[in-house]
Amino acid sequence: MASTAPHRFKTISEFHDFRGLPKPEHPLISVINVESIKQLNHNEPFNLLLDFYCIALKRNFNGKMKYGQQAYDFDEGIMTFVAPGQVFSIEINKVEEELKHSGWILYIHPDFLWNTPLAKKIKEYEYFDYSVHEALFLSEKEEATLVGILQNIEQEYRANIDKFSQDLIIAQLEVLLTYAERFYHRQFLTRKISNHKILDRLEDILTAWFNSDDLIKKGLPTVTYVAETLNVSPGYLSGLLKTLTGQSTQQHIHEKLIEKAKEKLSTTDLSVSEIAYELGFEHSQSFSKLFKMKTSLSPLEFRNSFN
Repeated sequence: MASTAPHRFKTISEFHDFRGLPKPEHPLISVINVESIKQLNHNEPFNLLLDFYCIALKRNFNGKMKYGQQAYDFDEGIMTFVAPGQVFSIEINKVEEELKHSGWILYIHPDFLWNTPLAKKIKEYEYFDYSVHEALFLSEKEEATLVGILQNIEQEYRANIDKFSQDLIIAQLEVLLTYAERFYHRQFLTRKISNHKILDRLEDILTAWFNSDDLIKKGLPTVTYVAETLNVSPGYLSGLLKTLTGQSTQQHIHEKLIEKAKEKLSTTDLSVSEIAYELGFEHSQSFSKLFKMKTSLSPLEFRNSFN
């Protein structure tokens, strides 16, 4: 089948609607019992892209998943981890309808994690990377452990939201991710890492630029600069990124900018004008316009959502 532009879902609510699920209890997090999902359509969008994390533990999944540029081994593994902005597709076998799915899916929007240590730490777990292209195999005991944690998260998710809700959910999520890391290390003691290192290097280049004085002195890095630093042509880089993430190099740079802006808005008392200056903008209005275009919120609205 020819490659098509990915179908992007910016919000968890939008994806719920696509899957025929009730509106989520919280706009930034959702816990789904797989049995409640309607059967997948054979003609659904070939490439999907979520702007939020997806952690899935499934039984009796009879299909194939493509993750980035390669097949994702789902034949025996039952747990998968997809990060925001990663392109994947699902191919359903014809006999799929005869099987009864079971399991859990957890969706977490990055904004749910802002102003917490997990906002940064979650990016350090290798199993969210394209280079790990096998689902996680689990023993019955390991599965029971993770299902128990997911059920605890669901219980808190469905309870009345109070000032402790986010902390309790994030604490459970950290435990879940740590167990997953242990199980992956057990599974992949001698695994081969596939060739997606260019994404890691891109992240390092952008992180270094955004953490240096270059941002104030020179503004945003150019596509040409990024490509030259990676020793590839701008066209090749954008083509590769489009395949892997559905976004161009310029869009990646803007995503990094918004990520840095959210960090400053949620963890500092700097004014919007001060933040705009630190991010290389001569005029705060230009920064505010870009931020709202990317997030549907003004910088102040985003900051106030944490109060």
